[in-house]
Amino acid sequence: MGPVLAGVLQLLALIAALALAYIPLGNYMATVYSSDKHWRVEKWVYKGIGANPDTEMTWSAYLRGVLAFSAVGVLFLYLLMRLQGVLPGSLGFSSVDPAQSFNTAVSFVTNTNWQSYYGEQTMGHVVQTAGLAVQNFVSAAVGMAVAVALVRGFARSRTGELGNFWSDLVRGTLRILVPAAAIAAIVLVACGVIQNFSGIHEVGQFMGGSQQWNGGAVASQEAIKEIGTNGGGYFNANSAHPFENPTPFTNLFEIFLILVIPFALTRTFGVMVGSVKQGYAILATMATIWLGFVALMMWTEFAHHGPAFQAAGGAYEGKEVRFGVGASSIFAVSTTLTSTGAVDSFHSSFTGLGGGITMLGMMLGEIAPGGVGSGLYGMLVMAVIAVFIAGLMVGRTPEYLGKKIGTREIKLAACYILITPALVLVFTAVSMALPTPPHSMLNTGAHGFSEVLYAFTSASNNNGSAFAGLNANTDWFNTMTGLAMLLGRFLPMVFVLALAGSLAGQKPVPVTAGTLRTEKPLFTGLLVGAIVIITGLTYFPALALGPLAEGLAS
Repeated sequence: MGPVLAGVLQLLALIAALALAYIPLGNYMATVYSSDKHWRVEKWVYKGIGANPDTEMTWSAYLRGVLAFSAVGVLFLYLLMRLQGVLPGSLGFSSVDPAQSFNTAVSFVTNTNWQSYYGEQTMGHVVQTAGLAVQNFVSAAVGMAVAVALVRGFARSRTGELGNFWSDLVRGTLRILVPAAAIAAIVLVACGVIQNFSGIHEVGQFMGGSQQWNGGAVASQEAIKEIGTNGGGYFNANSAHPFENPTPFTNLFEIFLILVIPFALTRTFGVMVGSVKQGYAILATMATIWLGFVALMMWTEFAHHGPAFQAAGGAYEGKEVRFGVGASSIFAVSTTLTSTGAVDSFHSSFTGLGGGITMLGMMLGEIAPGGVGSGLYGMLVMAVIAVFIAGLMVGRTPEYLGKKIGTREIKLAACYILITPALVLVFTAVSMALPTPPHSMLNTGAHGFSEVLYAFTSASNNNGSAFAGLNANTDWFNTMTGLAMLLGRFLPMVFVLALAGSLAGQKPVPVTAGTLRTEKPLFTGLLVGAIVIITGLTYFPALALGPLAEGLAS
């Protein structure tokens, strides 16, 4: 079997698995967020945190809950890492320095999981399990809660209430993420992923010296790392490490975990707004972009330029040879079109255009299908922009799902789509202009610029993957990427929840002959076009200086 055919067959198997899970998982999540009953364990949690799950919240109260919970998470995780040296089960590792503790705490709380450290040489069992793994669950649940609040904004009318943040947070964690991660962890253990609390031990000699590895609760963390679109690996090599991802099957299974909830949330959206066709329209948009990027990445990485590529059957540098170019391409696209950031190969070693594709996937806003929750609310904001553009073309007040898109709504949507590009471009420009930050670049020229551009694209979009050639463990990059992650996560949430509150307060407008049918393929095409054009106009100059210049020169 040729490498191209192997890649295509893996892609078809992945699509079939996602299709089988789409309806039951989407319907189940809609039931979870619409139920008025509480599990006994949930009541214990509410009592412990002093929350009333039946109290409805306005968008501002919902936002305060999001920010307060996340702030406590940052503080707790920061202190845990600063105290690691005196905690039991830390494998003898010392406390993490302040800048890196800040960066890592922000990273995991914002669902970014950017790592400027070697996991197996820095974090002990206590920090990994009680700190990082816990945030993998709850940070994903926060994103899902915000997405559900926006869906309620479309579904409800003449009310300013969007549900209860604490209820949405607890249900998303206990009813969706914990069961799914438990099942996934069992599958991973059965396939060879390690799960233990062993200490550091020698595994043999390597280049004249001893090679040491430590164990860990890897399978359980790997499961929620992927299914919560987190991405932070137990080991520095992430999903290229055989302890995290031992076989081609586990590689494909992990890609499935990355994509299954973000895609299924479109079904949840359709059920909750009372029109599954609307969910299919959003799904079609996401799937079109995702498949287009996968095809483009495969073409780029299989292109045979010169005798070396011809002999190898593709651009194998930086790829995981156990999985091949095709599987590595699917993983790279899936992890950068979501907010996952896990890697099974090193994006810095992709071809110039291939590296640009991974960056462009993040620059789209990670909405195809995006992170758990963040992908759905990002796509719905883009849908608001698309119907506004359509309204301008026909001279009619735009409407979406029976809600008028007026001045307030379009201002909030515009602020949402502007904030992340501003963070990416400003932080990149400042880093390139100052004398010290460029010293962290492994390469010069276009590829070196791409390393810095990729870092802030990844941080601001809460992705977490890296170009691997940049030394980000400096005070500058730890601090600046930390700020980019904070602002890139929570400022967009402000605009999303404000938009949800504005929509929920409206009364629905009737469908007329002039109403744009947003469940039709025409709207899907308009939405895809709007996303690509807006992103292209925003980022093209920066891309031209980096991956495009490198790709055209090679």
